[in-house]
Amino acid sequence: MTAYTATVTVRLKHGVLDPEADQTRKALERLGFDLDGLRSADRFDIDLDADDARSARERADEMAERLLANPTIHDYDVDVVEAE
Repeated sequence: MTAYTATVTVRLKHGVLDPEADQTRKALERLGFDLDGLRSADRFDIDLDADDARSARERADEMAERLLANPTIHDYDVDVVEAE
């Protein structure tokens, strides 16, 4: 078994209201920053042991689908790297 870190980034799908990002965007614009848009996201760093990177990714995908993301309103990405 090898140690991996899977990073799962969960964000609201386009078209779903994101009040946190909306307020942050407005505050940044008041500070003089010009933005085309802003979306918030949650990031989960998961340390796990697996036989290979593909197995680690499959486990992280399952975690995202079963708990970390709601497929009705969220999209998610999974990145896996071998732990140092």
